Amino acid sequence: MSTGKLTVAVLGPGGVGGLIGALLARAGHRVVCLAGEQTVAVLRQDGLRVDSEQYGEFTAAVEADTELREPVDAVFVTVKQTMLTEALDRIPVDMVGAGTVVVPLLNGLDHIAVLRGRLPSARVVAGTIRVEATRVAPGRITHTSPFANLELAAPAEDFAEILRQAGLGVTLREDEGAMLWDKLAFLAPFALLTTRHQADVGTVRDRHRAELLTVLDEVAAVARAAGTSVSAEGLLSFFDRVPGTMKSSMQRDAEAGRPLELDAIGGAVLRAGVAHDIATPATARLLAEVAETARRVA
Repeated sequence: MSTGKLTVAVLGPGGVGGLIGALLARAGHRVVCLAGEQTVAVLRQDGLRVDSEQYGEFTAAVEADTELREPVDAVFVTVKQTMLTEALDRIPVDMVGAGTVVVPLLNGLDHIAVLRGRLPSARVVAGTIRVEATRVAPGRITHTSPFANLELAAPAEDFAEILRQAGLGVTLREDEGAMLWDKLAFLAPFALLTTRHQADVGTVRDRHRAELLTVLDEVAAVARAAGTSVSAEGLLSFFDRVPGTMKSSMQRDAEAGRPLELDAIGGAVLRAGVAHDIATPATARLLAEVAETARRVA
């Protein structure tokens, strides 16, 4: 891939996709956001507006459409797992060829195989992101974490450098599976516990620490059985370092009455536990409690 200016599609310009799209557009790349008609209308008129302590307040002009209508250099897939199947209808297969890099930044594990099956000619580069960014209205993104750090499966150095020049933190990983598990092993306890207790991570690690430790032990055991070096001690250290005010996207979805990514996040851990004969009773109970609460609210 050339390190010059690219044409990049963003499928799902919400908190994560909107922030990435705005940063790339501000850096001079052509960005095409794919979304529903209401969001498209706002983006065409007002662009992407970002409020970030790290990047400042700025507005980036982008293009927007309900469907990808021409080939592009790269596609960021940043919808929720619950919306993936429907959202992919916005990308005709013949618009994504061998020269297109597709970077999914979804939670869980299963989406990689889905995308490689749906877009067989494209180069699907597994990725993860650590960030707290929220779409507060169509085209309006609030970025509240002091970081926006991506990990991409190597080799992708040219593309990674383009993202770094736009202001994103990017690390390349040789082991795709380990990379995905490193994210999921933190995300599953974070999402499930903050959603179950409707509390930020600081409250969870202080008031519900015993439960946190139990779930971390289970998730780390499953991750190690899957071939990673994840440890409960390492996970706890990261929990204790992140800003206490952080909330999970699942928690925000629950507060807004939106569908929850329970299967993609918690379900992935439980399925891997079964596959590797690792018991996960605390995680299963937590998942069931969140699911039951969501059903009552619905």
